[in-house]
Amino acid sequence: MKKLFTIFLVVIFGAISGSAQSPAKSTAAVGALRVEVEGGRVIAFVPSLLTKLKLPRREVKAKDHDGKENTYSGYELREVLKLAGAKFGADLRGANMSYYLLIEATDNYHAVFALPELDDTYTDKIVLLADMQDGKTLDIKNGPWQVIVPDEKKHARWVRQVMTLKVIRAQPVSTIR
Repeated sequence: MKKLFTIFLVVIFGAISGSAQSPAKSTAAVGALRVEVEGGRVIAFVPSLLTKLKLPRREVKAKDHDGKENTYSGYELREVLKLAGAKFGADLRGANMSYYLLIEATDNYHAVFALPELDDTYTDKIVLLADMQDGKTLDIKNGPWQVIVPDEKKHARWVRQVMTLKVIRAQPVSTIR
């Protein structure tokens, strides 16, 4: 119950701050992360909130863009998305297989994941929403949030300065025309 009340407060906070400024400016200004799930809810997470919600932290070792091995710490991306109502596990089948995650950064960089790529019933892949590197808070160049995908050969989906996570249903080509 306390967890739901905290999420409710964050949703209200996000709605109030979003009415005063654009969502991108309001969340980036305070280091918040905006999570939107189509058919779910919109939540703005401030960095300390995930700790208060007792979301389990995870560490991964991975080589950065320069080939230096680092230890990144944060939260599994799917766990953050679940808080906003994204479907995983037994619910990720049928029509729900057409959902994907669009990650938006403050520099207008974007990356995409199909939801099954994040679901532990489909893959052992770890996709981390990091807030720390080698025991320190991410620097301004990469943080406050960075997506880390340790097992990919290229870092194209290592998104730094993550601002928004949007879970969206892909539309069939016949409806786009």
